This record gives sequence, C-alpha cells and structure tokens, in this order.
Amino acid sequence: MASANIVIIGAGVAGLTTALTLARTTNHSITVVAKHMPGDYDIEYTSPWAGANWMPVSVRNTPAAEWDRVTFKEFWRLAKDTPEAGIHIQDMIMYNRKADAGKVTANWFSEPLTQDPWFKEIVSEFRPLSPSELPPDVDSGTHWKSVCINTALYLPYLTSQCLAHGVVLKRAVLTHILDALSFHHLVPRADLIVNCTGLLASKLGGVKDSKVYPARGQIVIVRNKAPAMYSISGADSPYDNECMYIMTRAAGGGTVLGGTYEKGSWESQPDLNQAVRIMVRAVRYCPQLVKPGHGIEGLDVVRHCVGLRPLREGGPRVEEEKKIWEGWEGVGEVRVVHNYGAGGFGYQASYGMAENVARLVEELLAEAKFDTVTKAKL
Repeated sequence: MASANIVIIGAGVAGLTTALTLARTTNHSITVVAKHMPGDYDIEYTSPWAGANWMPVSVRNTPAAEWDRVTFKEFWRLAKDTPEAGIHIQDMIMYNRKADAGKVTANWFSEPLTQDPWFKEIVSEFRPLSPSELPPDVDSGTHWKSVCINTALYLPYLTSQCLAHGVVLKRAVLTHILDALSFHHLVPRADLIVNCTGLLASKLGGVKDSKVYPARGQIVIVRNKAPAMYSISGADSPYDNECMYIMTRAAGGGTVLGGTYEKGSWESQPDLNQAVRIMVRAVRYCPQLVKPGHGIEGLDVVRHCVGLRPLREGGPRVEEEKKIWEGWEGVGEVRVVHNYGAGGFGYQASYGMAENVARLVEELLAEAKFDTVTKAKL
C-alpha cells in the first residue's frame, strides 16, 4: 500500500518541526498549508516574535519535561554542528528573590528557580551561584550552559530543511480544519491532518478551542551585547505581569530584553512605558550591557516588539481525533493529530512534541492499514 498523504496546518515552529520530523523518519508525502510563512510578521503568527532560548519551565516526570529533554539534545547538536541554523551556546544565569514568591513570574519559572531542577542532569556546568555572584536584592541563583535561537535565521533554516526533505509548502487561509483535506500537493484528498495552528486554534472551524488564549509578551531588541542569558523570579510591584530576561542572539541578531507575561491580552502595539521598565530592569541586573556609569540611555535600540504566546488552559493539546468529512465520494472518516498550545515553550519543546505527534500519526495510520515503513533518521 502507498505511503500516506498528510497535510499539516501551520508554518510556525510547531508545524515546520513536525513536518521535518515526519519527512526525516517516514516515507509519507507531506504538505504544509498556512496563512503565514517564515518572513511574515503578523500578531497572529507567534513564532517570529519569540526570544528564543532553552530554559525549561516544565516539571519533573511530565510529558513536557520529556519534550524539553528531546529538544535540548537536537538544539545542542545544531549549535555545535550547524551554524546556519542560528543557534549558539551561552551561559544561563537564573536569579531568585524570596520576595517574588507567589507572583506570576515566580510561578511560571518555578522549576528553573530551584536549586535542583530536573534538567541539571542533561545540561553542562550546572551549579548554584556563590553569594559574591548575586546582585544585592537577589537571594540565590544558578548557572548552566544553554542555547539561544535567532528566530530570524532558524525559521528559514527549518523551511529549507523541510524543502530538502520533500515537503511542499502552500499559502492559504482555511476557515475549517477539514478544508486542509483538499490542499495536498499530490492527491485530491489527504489521508491525515496535523493541526499546528497555535493561537488560531481558537478560531479555526472544526476546532475553535475555547481553552486557547494569548499571553502577551513585549520585548526590546538592542545592539548591545550581554555576556550571558539572564532571568529573574519577578518584577517589583505593582507590575506582577512583567518579568526580566536577556538573551543575545547568534549571528548579529541583537540582544532581546524582556518582558511581559500578560494573560488574555491581544494588544499588538508596544507600550513605551513598559519598554522603559524593561530596559531599566535589564541594565539593573546586567550592567555590562552599557558602558560604566550609563543607564538606559546607553542602550542602542533596534526595535520594540510584541508577540502573543499561544497558551492553552490545561496545557498543550497533543492528541488524536477522528472527524467526519463529506465529499463527492460520499461520507468518510478523517484522522487528525493536534499539536498546539505550547505557550512560551514552543521552541524549547518543539522536537519532543513533534516526535510525540509522529508516534500518534504512525499509530493512526497503522490502525487504518496504511504502509508505515519508516526511514532511518538523518
């Protein structure tokens, strides 16, 4: 029996990583259809706005922790062997203040703020910070080696890898998930759909997941260089939905200063008052960003950005579903695998989630008696 014809909806980091994973490891024919493609900048298209780095917020012994573990291994390999991917290795410095306990950021970062996070077993050079390494208002901290992703390079890299492995990309606006059936490049009706629509899963017909919502993130990109990646457990009151993180992207991508974590906000425009607070915090906890004696006036701003993290109440949706379609052939059943709702960890869990999806795809196709002969991983 011939291999399956699969359509993936969405060309963000989830959709492209899923397409690449399936293309590398199976003999299926894959089409990606999406409203937005790498190179686009639209508030609905989350992936270009991400920082991005690998700093797990997942908890020990959960599927999310396994997704992060799998992804770290691949990102580390890319950072070592594939400079064109736009990923490089950096020191990660995590600060913790007791005064932030119970705040939004402290809850969000609860795992990396501990002295014994699950991931210390897979990263290199993990250690507690000594008192002499801590800023005056910080109670504890940790250091480890991690990676930073220049999204402006990495998304095109993913696209090129998909193309090199035979994936076909199409631009289109779908109003219903079953519309994807007719977008495969070889056949009039696809055999299976993978839904990687992110925030748009809340609007796509046949899905309309009311549990999906945005968490607004505002950042400032500057030309100044930081000696490491930094984050901290919270921001001073009354700005409980603001946070501090710093990461310098590879290959001249600038340094990202963040940020905010505003659940439920769809606001796409930068708030300049927030931007000032973001820059003040960054210089406060990483004074090396500017020349001695300088404040935020020493920052060379490239641009202000806003992105919307695609959160989902209850966590990401990575599961299978069967739907009924009607066409000229009659009425039939179509298999769907969902992969959305990763929130702020879409990049750092991307390969792990994609491998999870690939397993579900193979199980569904085996059930449908498709030929699921796999190829060796490249």
